[in-house]
Amino acid sequence: MENIIALVMAAGTDESMKSKKSKLAQELYGKAVIKRVVDSIKKAGIEDIAVIVGENKEEIQNILKEEVTYLEQKQCLGTGHAIMQTVSYLEKKQGRVLIANGNIPLIKPETIQTLAQKSQAEAEAATILTGIISEPAGYGRIIRKNNKIAEIIEQKELTEAQKKLLEVNAGVYCFDISKLLGIIGKLEKSSMGLYYLTDVIRMLSQKEEKIGGVLVEDNTEILSLNTKAQLEMLSRILRIRINTMHMNNGVTIEDMNTTYIYDDVQIGIDTVIQPNTTIKSGVVIGEECNIGPNAYIREGCKLANKVKVGSFVEIKKAIIGEGSKVPHLSYMGDCEIGKNCNIGCGTITCNYDGKNKHKTIIGDNCFIGSNVNLVAPVILGDHVLVAAGSTITQDAPSESLAVARQRQTNKEGWNKGK
Repeated sequence: MENIIALVMAAGTDESMKSKKSKLAQELYGKAVIKRVVDSIKKAGIEDIAVIVGENKEEIQNILKEEVTYLEQKQCLGTGHAIMQTVSYLEKKQGRVLIANGNIPLIKPETIQTLAQKSQAEAEAATILTGIISEPAGYGRIIRKNNKIAEIIEQKELTEAQKKLLEVNAGVYCFDISKLLGIIGKLEKSSMGLYYLTDVIRMLSQKEEKIGGVLVEDNTEILSLNTKAQLEMLSRILRIRINTMHMNNGVTIEDMNTTYIYDDVQIGIDTVIQPNTTIKSGVVIGEECNIGPNAYIREGCKLANKVKVGSFVEIKKAIIGEGSKVPHLSYMGDCEIGKNCNIGCGTITCNYDGKNKHKTIIGDNCFIGSNVNLVAPVILGDHVLVAAGSTITQDAPSESLAVARQRQTNKEGWNKGK
């Protein structure tokens, strides 16, 4: 998106989370809250992003690394004060600036795009994302005059009558940079001793500048995170959102409440996901696969069409060919499995020697018996049969039988009377 930059307000701290990590560093489906906000802004087409940090600077830098610019707010004196610290940065920019709170991890890229595009198309001095919430306690309220946004009143400053208003401030704005710079230095402290960014809206309105709004369609997008209870609620909402997307794309999910599919997972049509299954980010699953129950598919896995990963199976950095099956109670890590293989119950790839990870390669049409240990690095050719109970430490050529177990000895009467 051209001529638009972004500022993410991430300097505020509080003790509501009851954690050694700030609320912005809490993980939601494996990704930090602040990372989710930044990723949504990027997916909306905004590449030039600065994050305003305070005492949590090192924590936020450890999460976002070098993908953003960092600006510092040494004293946390409100949202207006945060933007006041960015004046010298904004003076070097042109166009518009999107400003967002750092603790709204469910905001969608499409919503950010809509807000920014409306602000540009209608040449508004400020454009505000709003929502209608039946129980709006905790949110600033939108005050309208003649159906136009006139100001935003923060929750702590509301009169009893204003508390009944249902249109709330979502904490996402798009400003004309020049208009914002003309006002931000004139902010005054509120009765709470804070500088509110929302006061800029009233001041622009008094100057008869054009102020617009975009009403968010899905209120879950603007839910903020402050407590562990809210973290669980946001996780539940995200789970429903992701699972619904996959079902709409042709995937069967037998139990949405116990299926955890992380971001950026690809699943083909007519694949069935059974209960208590977790699929981590970046996994690719083909069509007509069967996954679960109680399966754990970690990052870096690629499953071709008609693959089965069954109950109590964990796979990690595994590439599994079409029609192959890992039905139950197995760990397959750092491996490649060819087409039409059957991996017996209790099979393990022993991929870690205490220092390094090693790879197991299994060819096409192999049959691995139950309770087999494959000690990597090891390569099995095509049409290999591995006898149950074997510990394989050497490569096996195609069309061979691999047996690696001690010959059974029966000592008759040995246990009599014991």
